[in-house]
Amino acid sequence: MLRPKHWIWVFIVSAGIFGTKAHADDTVVRSFTGGSAASMVGIVPASEDVELAGPQALSADGQGNLFLLDQINGRIIQFDPKQPNSDPDVLKMPKDVQPTDLVVHDDDIMVWDGGVRTLKAAPGQSTRGLGGDVIQLEEVSSRGADDQVAVSAFAQMGSQAPGSAADLLDQNTRAAIIRTTRQPDRQYVASRSKGSVIADIIPDKGNASVRVEIQTMVTNETIGQLGLRVRNQLGTVEFLEIDNSDRFYVLAEDVPPSGKNASTFVARYAANGRLEGIYELPLENTPLTRRFVTVSGSGDVYFLRTKPDGIEVIGVGFRPLTNASIIDVRPSRTTTAPAPQSGVKFDASAAVRPSNRQQAIETAFAFEGIQWKLTQANYGNDPDSQCSGFSRVRRPWYLQGKVNQEVRGVPYCWGCHGSLANFRQRIESGTLAGNVCTRNAPRPDVAGVDCSAFVSAAWGLSVHYTTAAIPAIAAPVANPWDLRPGDALNKPGSHVMLFLRFTPDRKAEVMESSTGGCNGRVCRNVYPLASLLARGYVPVRFRAFADDQTTVSAGAYQEQTEQLPAGRKTAGKRR
Repeated sequence: MLRPKHWIWVFIVSAGIFGTKAHADDTVVRSFTGGSAASMVGIVPASEDVELAGPQALSADGQGNLFLLDQINGRIIQFDPKQPNSDPDVLKMPKDVQPTDLVVHDDDIMVWDGGVRTLKAAPGQSTRGLGGDVIQLEEVSSRGADDQVAVSAFAQMGSQAPGSAADLLDQNTRAAIIRTTRQPDRQYVASRSKGSVIADIIPDKGNASVRVEIQTMVTNETIGQLGLRVRNQLGTVEFLEIDNSDRFYVLAEDVPPSGKNASTFVARYAANGRLEGIYELPLENTPLTRRFVTVSGSGDVYFLRTKPDGIEVIGVGFRPLTNASIIDVRPSRTTTAPAPQSGVKFDASAAVRPSNRQQAIETAFAFEGIQWKLTQANYGNDPDSQCSGFSRVRRPWYLQGKVNQEVRGVPYCWGCHGSLANFRQRIESGTLAGNVCTRNAPRPDVAGVDCSAFVSAAWGLSVHYTTAAIPAIAAPVANPWDLRPGDALNKPGSHVMLFLRFTPDRKAEVMESSTGGCNGRVCRNVYPLASLLARGYVPVRFRAFADDQTTVSAGAYQEQTEQLPAGRKTAGKRR
């Protein structure tokens, strides 16, 4: 590999947004209200322990069109951001495709559904709707793990197969090691102007800086040599694109030891490697989405922002920089976590057994790995639209069409709680499986767990502590890089995830019960750390783990046969 003779170093202090307003140059290029019509997108309103959810991904093609993954309505919406008054096209996905991420390149529409699946328009299945065209998509291939470019494209934002047990147990997952050692990372990108390229992210001078070397895959010619340094610690660094003017785009995070004012930005470099400026991504106070940024062939950077009544596609303002050795960006307003819920106290008798990290991870993997048969009684009536105020089903999306089949993972059920043994017993007795309706009162006739019930069970509690009550039993982790297996990332009143490890490319691997990122079940996911912190997630440690030095062993990552007793009550009120 060729090494550069000279490096252009970029110093990032903190790339955030001042106050609650977006960057002055940000522009709303298109809005969609919530609903199921062609010009609308599916929105799941926020509720207690439920984060607002909508389209999970935004992607651009080579012609400048944008594509929204409207997975709640089972479709992809295509539109031209330069023509805001034009009617969008609706691309309907096959019923058995239930993706959480989307990448569009040239004529390939690729979605992530636990793996890469490629879709195209079905012959003769295009009709003219009330607005734009309505096009039925069909699957043409499922790309395997050997398709490096496709797999790497999805991994940019964390859509990747979770690590193996060996990965999770490797010493490089320990916070003490990851803070001092950043591992090299090789990424494969299908760029607009240079075709498929390889980007090597090479650690340099501690955690604050990297070198980025780009070479073509066909000729191995080095076409880019970039340097990137931040004031604090680099989190995720992802090479995004080479536009039609041969400019380079790199997504990066700066995560301070305090975790406050963590920032995410896109740096743009000229063809000669000179920094031209940055795009500050307005992540603060936005719900969690998978692919929240995309770059068009002409170099426009777009951001996906979800709101209670719909979504906005933002053209992110560019901040030019001239001969800057340090980029001093205004700090964003720190998100303050709500105070612990009044009257909720941790009682050691709430634990059904002595709890430690080993047992927490064992329990988590048992909830994720359980195999069970979905009977007609568990499935319920079809169509099932027992959601007040919704034009959608009660049933979690991952169970759609799976009656009388073996499925994996405990389903999401808002307001439900209990142990794995309790879930098995209820399912075998014919109880309905899962409930993604959040406006109704919790349903007693459904089995599953919501996000906080899952974490409560993993921590060995018979009491279900809601996200608002978790601060009463879990202390904040001052430095997010100190997170250890069995800790959590909690957003009081919204959502909580059990932390597993830092991946080699410095993302956070978690286990969660989620309607959006898991399609309505308990699953493992990977997220850029700064995007979680900027959205209000607080690293916390269960107080029973405060002095726990348990070493998590390999047995923790195997499905367990020993089950926990049934849950009995909930700490914290529900609406």
